[in-house]
Amino acid sequence: MRANRRKSARATCALLTGLLCVVSAAAPASAATDYSIDIDPSATGPRISDQMYGIFMEDINHAADGGLYAELVQNRSFEYSTADNENYTSMTAWEEISTGKANVQAEVVNDDGRLNERNRNYLRVVLPADGGEYGVANSGYSTGITVTEGEEYDFSVWAKSPGRAAPLTVRLHDAQGDPLAEPLALEVQGDWARYTGTLTATGSSTTGRLSVTGSGGGVLGLDMVSLFPRETFKGRENGLRTDIAEKIAALDPGFVRFPGGCLVNTGSHEAYEAPDWPRERSFQWKDTVGPVEERATNHNFWGYNQSYGLGYYEYFQFADDLGAMPLPVVPALVTGCGENRATDDPELLRRHIQDTLDLIEFANGPADSEWGGVRAEMGHPEPFGLTHVQVGNEENLPEEFFERFLRFRDAIEAEYPDITVVGNSGPASGGSVFERAWELNREHGVAMVDEHYYNSPAWFLANNERYDSYDREGPDVYLGEFASQGNQFSNALAEAAYMTGLERNADVVKMVSYAPLLAAEWNTQWTPDMIWFDNSTSWGSANYEVQRLFSTNTGDRVVPSTASGTPGVGGPITGAVGLSTWNTSAEYDDVRVTSADGEALLTDDFSSGADQWTHITGAGNWTVENGAYVQTETSGENTMVTAGDPGWTDYDLEVTATKREGAEGFLVGFGVQGTGDYYWWNLGGWNNTQSAVERASGGAKSLIVSDGTTVEAGRAYDIRVEVRDRDVTLYLDGEEWGGFTAPEPEPFRQVVTRDEQTGEFIVKVVNAQGEAARTSIDLGSAQVEPTAELTVLQADPAAENTATDRPVSPETSTVDGVDSTFTHTFPAHSVTFMRITPER
Repeated sequence: MRANRRKSARATCALLTGLLCVVSAAAPASAATDYSIDIDPSATGPRISDQMYGIFMEDINHAADGGLYAELVQNRSFEYSTADNENYTSMTAWEEISTGKANVQAEVVNDDGRLNERNRNYLRVVLPADGGEYGVANSGYSTGITVTEGEEYDFSVWAKSPGRAAPLTVRLHDAQGDPLAEPLALEVQGDWARYTGTLTATGSSTTGRLSVTGSGGGVLGLDMVSLFPRETFKGRENGLRTDIAEKIAALDPGFVRFPGGCLVNTGSHEAYEAPDWPRERSFQWKDTVGPVEERATNHNFWGYNQSYGLGYYEYFQFADDLGAMPLPVVPALVTGCGENRATDDPELLRRHIQDTLDLIEFANGPADSEWGGVRAEMGHPEPFGLTHVQVGNEENLPEEFFERFLRFRDAIEAEYPDITVVGNSGPASGGSVFERAWELNREHGVAMVDEHYYNSPAWFLANNERYDSYDREGPDVYLGEFASQGNQFSNALAEAAYMTGLERNADVVKMVSYAPLLAAEWNTQWTPDMIWFDNSTSWGSANYEVQRLFSTNTGDRVVPSTASGTPGVGGPITGAVGLSTWNTSAEYDDVRVTSADGEALLTDDFSSGADQWTHITGAGNWTVENGAYVQTETSGENTMVTAGDPGWTDYDLEVTATKREGAEGFLVGFGVQGTGDYYWWNLGGWNNTQSAVERASGGAKSLIVSDGTTVEAGRAYDIRVEVRDRDVTLYLDGEEWGGFTAPEPEPFRQVVTRDEQTGEFIVKVVNAQGEAARTSIDLGSAQVEPTAELTVLQADPAAENTATDRPVSPETSTVDGVDSTFTHTFPAHSVTFMRITPER
């Protein structure tokens, strides 16, 4: 299958344009700096997994409801609640309308007349017999429902009129009331039944409204008011928004991980029990299959309501339509995402383990099995071919997680020995949780470990070799969530540079997915994101363009190669010193900075005030009290003050710090260049659960080293930081706490792979600096055609794709003069994919 996917990828690539650009913190090389890339075509590098690049779909940023899920009606079943969002009511997105003399008598009720137990609310409308029409109108998401002239829209509603027949009129109109389609007339009579019809748009609008009105007296019940575009991805009923799904399909994903993320392991793990079910529940797959009108809605961790219209069946179907491997994630009953607790109810654990076994049967079981029958009844009698299941997501309690993970794995392997059970290593690229989780993964022979991290562009440029030292006999790595904290081209360049290292280590790194995948421009809880959308259009970010080019130009095997480095990269850690707090009041005293040869650079006991210090963030309140420098407020997430020379290097910083009150400890800065560029030793961070050194670059922070040190209020701590070139050693109360060597950002990165179907060498080069890179390329003994296909992404580092402007787009061309040894100049701020064909 992969060979066919690569063939289609070539066809897709021919339509693309471009070279990707990355910004580096390193000093720029001189104009057209000389580099070299030496390729050994006779050597055998690691094989690249068919699932190397995939997608992670989580309902964050309205990715599902209001986004990929094509439903146009918001709050279609009147289930919104303040439990979802403090601003919600059961009538959110609805307004009462009438053309008669009486006031509309419409209310959301929850009584024995409901549609079903899981869909408990419905709208009750009293219809006066005065010849008027009474009902409600829905405004959809954001500015309104997007309607396109000539397109068809499928309407459906569950309705009842027990006393008498009620004429029902359905209209599409804009915000001013002007019609966008001919009205649809239906007649409702008796108990609950589903009524359907089609509206054909006679006009276009991005502020559309759907109104449903009745007349003639009596009482009308309405629930599950729905409007779908007839055109959905692959024509699926209850389907997906075409433009967004097609952008995902263009990534040629090898797998689809779903449904989260924080949705999986946060909130209650209890089962749904009407009428008083937990509104804040983890995503549990059995709630999300079967008829949509029978699925419960749920509070979404990210602050809104999720309808579960896009449920497990639809996710499996989407993966099937993409030709991708499905990777469902189930809760391990240990919470994450800031909710650090473990569930100790043994019966609840047994139930979730059985639910996971039932999920595998739902995906793979025959149509005459219990859960395979549910799948078949929903429209897919053939199995989905599930091979991997992930248990848990970003748990911060590795011991508790592994105790439960092993129970899941044992049960799955006993019944389904061919299923790979995927674990994880917590929410960061390093630190005590990460290290302990990896120890447990290795100890218990976990087949694949999911890593997550969001770091600065500088971190990605400096950590290309991260997986070079991983154990080749240990667990495989799935990099399930990563991004460089921004959607500018500079971010995409840093990610591209890092991805060359992922491919080079394809014998360890088997799967990769950028995250988050989707974001509604009108309601975003997390950035950066790969694909953005509003109600009428969608667009790929600069990061998307990088991910698409890597995914469609992967190759089958790495060809060993080496490249020269950039002159002048690195240099010593340079900067002033700083003091800060995070939601904490603390005091500092006896600050001393001494050069490596013993010269006093700064001495301050604050007996004469604090004139040597500059408050650079504005947060917090600094004052001198009793000969100490005190930040008095217990709020403010970075209150930094600095002193000294930004040109300082090779020095010792000493200070005495005391926490007064608040959530955390104290922050001691070094190498401070400004408000967004510094190192700091964060003692008692993360609500006083651990300590770490972090590097901030351009405002984005990355963790370098950490442990479980916490801070006691009222106790004075002696802190010492020794900076030598790029080496840092840290002491707490005279004892060495830890140390590190700051990695050096490298703006020139490359990897070479081979497409076994075409025989082509795919040379991938990232030049993340402001100067062109003139490069000699040596293909060794390979004889090649003189012309190669070149796809380049190149843009200003600050460029960012928007709804109306796409400055970051690839360009494809051909280049002549290719030989076993030749020279090519890679533009500044660019990513290049060069396909070189062997001589025929």
